[in-house]
Amino acid sequence: MTRRATWFALAAVVAALLAAGAPLAVGTDTVFGVSTALLLSRGLAALAVLLAAVAAYELVYSYVVSHAQSKRRQHKVTSILRLGFLVLTAVAVLGVATDRWVPALVSLGVAGVAVSLALQQPLLSLLGWAYIMIKEPYQVGDRVAIEGSKGDVIDVDYLVTTLWEVGGELVTTNQPSGRHITLPNSVVLSAHVTNFSRDDFPYVWNELSVQVAYETDLDFARERMRETAMDYLGDEMAAAVERYRAQLAETPVEMEVQDGPTVNVKVQESWVELRLRYLVRPRRGAHVRNELYDRVLEAFNEHPDRISFPIGRNR
Repeated sequence: MTRRATWFALAAVVAALLAAGAPLAVGTDTVFGVSTALLLSRGLAALAVLLAAVAAYELVYSYVVSHAQSKRRQHKVTSILRLGFLVLTAVAVLGVATDRWVPALVSLGVAGVAVSLALQQPLLSLLGWAYIMIKEPYQVGDRVAIEGSKGDVIDVDYLVTTLWEVGGELVTTNQPSGRHITLPNSVVLSAHVTNFSRDDFPYVWNELSVQVAYETDLDFARERMRETAMDYLGDEMAAAVERYRAQLAETPVEMEVQDGPTVNVKVQESWVELRLRYLVRPRRGAHVRNELYDRVLEAFNEHPDRISFPIGRNR
């Protein structure tokens, strides 16, 4: 709603209130034992409350949007704000229409119990939404894996979470497939949720494997591989490692974390695998792996006397 529409709603509120308080010449007719004048008066009052709630919501929403630090925070606050206004507006409209606030609240409570018995799964999803908003296992924009589905969270409404699928049946790499996956929010209460890009540490460890022959100078090859990764990843990985260490320090977990990329060796039947381990942002995983592979091969090819590749078709 635009600012002009908001002011129009406020003007409509004033008009509705004036009409509700004015004497109505509608005779003495009744509907279900209630006079028509009283019905119209309360109907106009309820309309005024509804319009006032809409105007208030738009004003508060505009303030929230203008002061939100990120789209994630804006989405979360907007969802909570919308639900709060819906509940308060329903109570206010029902109270004004019946002129009985306490019975209105009791009626909503009784109706809530009846609805909870009839709609258990939707209510579990609503409870899951509340859990997501409070505990934040994921937010809009995160890359997550839930019950075999993996993707970027593009929306979290009151009942379902929508993912933009990554990987899946259509592509073999960690790239978007173009499909949307809809999951009930209740799944977070009973399933594992893997978050690859949370705010406090938006990195994951990746590996790049390169096969070399047994005749290779492994120490020399490992050092060339590590140096190549360091030149490409630069200071970003060092800063990420510091963040990782700071988070580890807040837990009882004791783990040694290297400052830069590391290379591990795995011996196979006919060759040796050099596995480069490094930190990367999840959405740049495929791009970084491809770039590192090209650079590592180029560095290895500069030293054919010390680094050789296995020969054969069984690799």
